[in-house]
Amino acid sequence: MGSQVSKQIARRKAVSTEKKALCDLCENCGVEFPGCDYRPQDRKKWMAGLNPEKVHLNKILWPGTHDSATNKIGIPCITRPFAQCQSLSIYKQLVLGARVIDIRIQEDRRVCHGILLTYSVDVVINDVKKFLAETDSEIIILEIRTEFGHEDPPEFDKYLEEQLGEFLIHQDDNAFNKTIAELLPNRVICVWKPRKSPQPKAGGPLWSAGYLKDNWVDTDLPSTKFDSNIKHLSQQPPVTSRKFFYRVENTVTPKADNPVVCVKPVTGRIHGYARLFINQCYSKGFADRLQIFSTDFIDGDFVDACVGLTHARVEGKA
Repeated sequence: MGSQVSKQIARRKAVSTEKKALCDLCENCGVEFPGCDYRPQDRKKWMAGLNPEKVHLNKILWPGTHDSATNKIGIPCITRPFAQCQSLSIYKQLVLGARVIDIRIQEDRRVCHGILLTYSVDVVINDVKKFLAETDSEIIILEIRTEFGHEDPPEFDKYLEEQLGEFLIHQDDNAFNKTIAELLPNRVICVWKPRKSPQPKAGGPLWSAGYLKDNWVDTDLPSTKFDSNIKHLSQQPPVTSRKFFYRVENTVTPKADNPVVCVKPVTGRIHGYARLFINQCYSKGFADRLQIFSTDFIDGDFVDACVGLTHARVEGKA
């Protein structure tokens, strides 16, 4: 019993120390970067607002959401706090400005997070199509994967092609150097990551797992995650020379050995430091590697930071 108490005290001290480290870094370094003062007139149509003829895919800092379809997961007030990473529907996230959506599914096509379940993936697809119908020039990266420990839904690739066929941007290494205008009217890069089923084929309507990479660091310590994100990003080639998307997730994860195991208060330890992360990428000289930036509980300021940097890149100021 005594050892467990000592361990919990040590864990709380570690969390407190790391929260202070990020706070001090923010106070010392600030949150300025090229485009930090920019605000899109309409977040729902921010890509259109930057001029699709000028915006190349590899110039975009894509604002994304982590575990995107968890707004209604589990049982409210009972299991939901342990798995909910977003409070908005997919449609509302897209309207707010998110352009990378992260979906995990199981064999029956229901969205899940670990063992907890929510609605069918049909809800996600319908939200995406509703958003696409209301906009003209917004490109979405839709990542769908079979959750760890689950089986692939049968013939799911065919389902995606049937549902999104008219919107799909086919797998193509040349797409990274194209402008939004050159890709239109196709508007969805759909990355399908099955566990056992065959990967999407080269040149097909779906993109395979190798086209969206990240380095997941499973920790609830904010400074550890922040520093690890910096390290892994620094090891990537610049966006202009690579033929895959690389994601950084500004999140931390509840751990079972900590007394706080609900997602929102834990991920809140790092949530407010997105602008600091961009600032540090510039100060360390590898902001040209930053491409997809994802968060839990997305908000307008996070979107504005990503759009601001994108605007600066498009205008040659970054």
